[in-house]
Amino acid sequence: MTELSIDLLAEPLWPLLNKFYRSHNSSMKALKGGRLWVVREGEIVAGLCLTPVTGGQWLTGVFVAPAYRGQRLAARLVHQAVAEVEGTVWLLCHPDLERLYQRMGFSQDTILPQSLSERLVRYKRNKPMIAMGLEPLVRPTSDNV
Repeated sequence: MTELSIDLLAEPLWPLLNKFYRSHNSSMKALKGGRLWVVREGEIVAGLCLTPVTGGQWLTGVFVAPAYRGQRLAARLVHQAVAEVEGTVWLLCHPDLERLYQRMGFSQDTILPQSLSERLVRYKRNKPMIAMGLEPLVRPTSDNV
């Protein structure tokens, strides 16, 4: 069995993350202008996208292949991806995922930049959504991931 690795995906390889999402019937997409992070065991088994917004980063596309869930891969991936970024990291997610992200240090007690606030309003027209943020001073350490 190949060892799991967490890496920043080089730009020429970005289509691989979208292929991974599609292979799992996910509507997620890697955003242009973002930084794409993946977990690999030979092939991609998890991924995410961090896109710059005013005051920080927007975290999207966090997805772990079903066969790899329950191993804290999402937490490890998010931790590594946000370790070096400046400002707050925000995400918009279904309320069912709140506890998952709380364990990573995210909180609903956050102020969204206008672009994400407007996006949240649009998203909420079609499905339940919440906004969460990870402040720079409460980033997880390797001890609690």
